Amino acid sequence: MTTTAKSPADEPAVVDAAAHAPLRQMPRILLGLLRKRISEGELGVVPVVLGLVVIAIVFQTLNSNFLTALNLTNLMAQVAAFGTIAVGVTFVLLLGEIDLSVGSVSGFCAGVLVVLNVKYGWPALPSLLAALATGVAIGVFDGVWVSKLHVPSFVVTLAGNIAFLGALLFILGSSGTININDPFLSDIANRLLPVALGWIIAAVLVGAYAMVSLRTFWRRSRSGLVVGPFAAVVARIVILGGGVAAATAIMSVDRSRSVISIAGVPMGVLVFLALLLGFDLLVQRTRFGRDVYAVGGNIEAARRAGISVDRVRIAVFALCSGLAAAGGIMAASRLFAVNQSSGGSDVLLNSIAAAVIGGTSLFGGRGRPRNALVGALVIGAIANGMDLQALSSSVKFIITGIVLLLAVTIDATARRGREAAGRA
Repeated sequence: MTTTAKSPADEPAVVDAAAHAPLRQMPRILLGLLRKRISEGELGVVPVVLGLVVIAIVFQTLNSNFLTALNLTNLMAQVAAFGTIAVGVTFVLLLGEIDLSVGSVSGFCAGVLVVLNVKYGWPALPSLLAALATGVAIGVFDGVWVSKLHVPSFVVTLAGNIAFLGALLFILGSSGTININDPFLSDIANRLLPVALGWIIAAVLVGAYAMVSLRTFWRRSRSGLVVGPFAAVVARIVILGGGVAAATAIMSVDRSRSVISIAGVPMGVLVFLALLLGFDLLVQRTRFGRDVYAVGGNIEAARRAGISVDRVRIAVFALCSGLAAAGGIMAASRLFAVNQSSGGSDVLLNSIAAAVIGGTSLFGGRGRPRNALVGALVIGAIANGMDLQALSSSVKFIITGIVLLLAVTIDATARRGREAAGRA
């Protein structure tokens, strides 16, 4: 008998007696919930967050500059580009597929942007839209090739990875590097929001999350559906609020070493978080999101349920390449240029690693786009800490590879635990 995987928001329900327990019982309830999840292999992002804390402690011990406002803000700005790409990779992994072309696609689309803007004199906004449209078109091509011709996505996107590296070299021409001079394009990643505006946006985000969470809890509770302990809902709101407040406070500190003040949330970080939130809501609150989980969990059952599997695949690959283009544009904006190495080096590795370390299963059907943030922070923190220690690129690649292997091992172990719990 086959079953389809479901989004966590749509799991079947029985009334949970702990749902209305008093808040004073929160520690005991949360501890019991944690034990239950561990026994079922449902660890979520807990191991990743703990790992991130350990990484911070280690690098702060080795170099006292690691946890400074300047370095942490730079860390967030660094992860915004490949973190955006990782959100798209998450969608492909949810289908049980893979996209090995996201790195070269990000570089090629950034190249399209600067060539149109600098060489051909297009205005910034049309150039930006054309670059994003190019990314979406590439994804549609990949999705059609995989769905209609039944060629494995591994092969299709590997070919794309090679082809678009060559395409970037071709459009850049003999110069090899094109600088960005348009303020609109350079501000995408580098403009700093006023400190007051940053706090207002943070308050709005946390308030909106709290309202949606509480509304969902009470609505499902009144309908007799399982919602989990109310204490867990409050804990999530408190943790999110504390994290957002801490991040905003850090980025609001004056990071200048001169008389000119440098403080505020970088625009690139805000764009990344907005994309993260928007696409997480997409998979949790829309029919498309449920279809993605269903296809990734059991493709045959999804087809029998009337879901257009080919359409979902094409849409997901289009979304993935579109976000790869967005990530490439953010990287180009941050560096004020596109060159022959744009989208190369470790961009592909970091993007896939961020999605997997964040908890997205390589087997399909499990994961959430928002967890790409935690995975990106782990990858970024390791790279940033090793840069502060002046370690070579070879060491960084080795350590990142080990971390990725551990993440995949945890995923496989958790999957076996879930299967064992299901048989029991």
